Amino acid sequence: MPAKQTLDLLIGTDSNAVTFSKSQIIFRQGDTADSVFYIEEGNVKLTVVSETGKEAIVGILTDGDFFGEDALSSQPLRIKSATAMTYCRVLRIQKDAMMLALHRQPELTDLFIACVLARTLRYEQDLIDHLLNSSEKRLARVLLLLAQFGEDDKSGIVIRNISQGTLAEMVGTTRSRINFFMNRFRASGFLDYGQNGIQVHRSLLNVVLED
Repeated sequence: MPAKQTLDLLIGTDSNAVTFSKSQIIFRQGDTADSVFYIEEGNVKLTVVSETGKEAIVGILTDGDFFGEDALSSQPLRIKSATAMTYCRVLRIQKDAMMLALHRQPELTDLFIACVLARTLRYEQDLIDHLLNSSEKRLARVLLLLAQFGEDDKSGIVIRNISQGTLAEMVGTTRSRINFFMNRFRASGFLDYGQNGIQVHRSLLNVVLED
């Protein structure tokens, strides 16, 4: 993850560091899309609301992720809302500064494209997961993604500040089903509960790989 100073050099202007407390709105669906954000620390939830008022979680982002990239398209308004799930420190980069930097700085362009493509692939995998897999497998996959499994061989990482209600929204099932599966995972030794959150073990991958 590049430091703020590195991004400042790539962008060619001081990016604006902003902090948000847990549950604070970063931007709302329908707001003017005038900037791109980069997460230095914390988790951000992306949601959309239908015309009937139904809300759905479309992404959970963490350190090193860009979001708000719809500002770089012809879309004048935000198509999603972004909310801080934990304390967050993000860099706010004005649209014009980001566009200019992407044209001039191949290193930043590569970083940005890799981030956006990875999230697009994750959205496709989420769709396939919902169409083909059981709620239990979907929950296991969500937990592994939140624990950043596979990145730098991480194992046993703790997921903080995630409720069973949020997991139910992400998986597409009820909170009671999430509670049932979480208890089963804990009994099987796939995860543990601690004061700091949920500790996910590599063995949870067995649930995803089961036929």
